Amino acid sequence: MKKIYKSFIPAFLALCMLQSCATVFGGSVNTYQRTKPAPGQQQRPLRVGAFIADLVLFWPGLIVDFATCAIYKPNPPADVPATPVTNATDHK
Repeated sequence: MKKIYKSFIPAFLALCMLQSCATVFGGSVNTYQRTKPAPGQQQRPLRVGAFIADLVLFWPGLIVDFATCAIYKPNPPADVPATPVTNATDHK
């Protein structure tokens, strides 16, 4: 019986550590996901499916996903420019 517990505990810990869904299944993180929006810009959209899966399966996985920025969607929405637009008249 002790052998079962000794093999179950490491497997359970490894499973818990891999439950950050967006980090594991989301693919590579691009620069849009890593850069924080400037003041006045829209916030980055979340991957709702990964967010809910992290909440249901293992909520500390949210910490990993937010730390790696993998929880954010990889591409900006079509109506939001990827880089901030500056005007020459703004710099007086």
